[in-house]
This record gives sequence, structure tokens and C-alpha cells, in this order.
Amino acid sequence: MMPDPLFNIFGVDIDMYAICFLVGLIACFVFTYIAMRKSGYSVTARDTILIIGFFAIALGLLVAVFTQSIYDFIANPSEGFKITGKMTFLGGLLGGVISYLGIYFLYVYAINPRLSDKNIFKSDMNKGVWELLRFVPISITLAHGFGRIGCFCAGCCGGIQTDLWFGVQFPGEHVKHIPTQLFEAMFLFLISAAMIVLYFKFNFKYNMTVYLIGYGIWRFLIEFVRDDDRGQFIPGLTPSQFWSILMVIGGILFFFLYRHFDKKFTTKNYVIE
Repeated sequence: MMPDPLFNIFGVDIDMYAICFLVGLIACFVFTYIAMRKSGYSVTARDTILIIGFFAIALGLLVAVFTQSIYDFIANPSEGFKITGKMTFLGGLLGGVISYLGIYFLYVYAINPRLSDKNIFKSDMNKGVWELLRFVPISITLAHGFGRIGCFCAGCCGGIQTDLWFGVQFPGEHVKHIPTQLFEAMFLFLISAAMIVLYFKFNFKYNMTVYLIGYGIWRFLIEFVRDDDRGQFIPGLTPSQFWSILMVIGGILFFFLYRHFDKKFTTKNYVIE
């Protein structure tokens, strides 16, 4: 674990969490670019989707911080509502997805059609978000996996106390804890590998279902051994378990909806020279 800053850039302390977070973002965008290129997205479509992704991630981070502040307020309303800078992944995921879809549909259906062909912001959206759903879950799990390694380095989001051999003693602690961050990182990289094989070898269309159900079940179960109180939405469930249930339900609904509408929205494959 390395919770302390490693170096300073222009007055900003950089620690291992920040480095892992940055590596995760790079992995996310690099994989997305490679997958779009292999899937036949035009150059301008790739650029547009990645640019929108940058804005969506920024907004998602703000939502992640705001959501955690809500959790803190629910847990301790006497302290008032405060923005502490702490984040929650599931809140950021939901905020990022909604932000991405909002910006995407605003640009593709309202702005892009009104631009002239000579406008530098004009995009040839030969493929869109529908086919993106087949592989973007892999991008999310790759980024999330590196983020969890960052959590381990920072000593946050850990598990309950244990005397087992895999227990880890974090800085400032006198007991060992279950390294739930590393277990989650391993799970995320394994599910990433599985979805990569499914998509590139078998042209599997339902990786979003695999992600939502797989991670939803995993997160629901691992919450029982996490020592990371975030309050409660409803009695007996942590906020993450509440959202995990919705993720599993969403994964099931996505499968049937995607299968129903697939023929309508799928475009023919383009070969990019």
C-alpha cells in the first residue's frame, strides 16, 4: 500500500490511487478505440464517441461525489449536507451513463444533422451507440479494475477484520483486513477477459447483460465482507446492494430488449481502410 503522495506536479500531489485511476482511463479509451476500429466505425464516429466519453466521465465523477455526499447525509443528517470529495462507483456509473446518452443523442439527432459537410464538427456516424453496447462493458470493467487496485494502494474500501492468511494490514491499522479491493480487481479483470473472448471470437451481442448481472451479483455478495459503511437506503441493504439488485434486473431486461430491437437498429458492417 502506498497512500502517501509519490510526487508533486504543479502543486498537485500525485499518489498511487491517482496513477491507477489514470491508467484505468487510458485502458478504457484505448480498448474502446481498438474495438470501434475492428467493428467498422468511421474515423469521425470514433472521434465523436471518444470525445463524448471524456465529458461523460467528467460528469460521472461529479455525480459520484454528489451521491456519496447524499449517503453521508443519510447516515449522519445531524452533520448537514457536505461535499467531502469521496466517491462511490455505482453512483458515478449511473451518472456517467446518463450523461453519455444525453450528450450523444443531443449531438447525433439535434446538432450533427444541422451541420454542413464542411464543418469540422460534422461526423459520419455510420455506427452508433447501439453496437457500442456490445463491447463498452469491457471498457468499464478494465477501468474499474485498475481503480480498485488504486483503492488498495490508498487503503480505502477494504474488508472486515480477518486472521486468515490473505489478510492485509493497512497503514495505521493494528489488525488484518480482507483485501476486498484486490478480490474485486481480479473479478473485474476476469470478467473483462471473458467478455473480450465472447465479443471478438463469437461476436456476442449481450456483454452488457453479462456485466450487469455478473457485477451486480458480485457486488451484492462482497458487500457482506466489506468494512466500508455507506449508510442504508432501505433496512438490511447497503446502498451498493440496493443498486446491485437493480443492475441484475436491468441486465435481464437488457437481454430481452436488445434481442427484440437488434434487427431494427443494427447497421451493416463497414470496412475502414
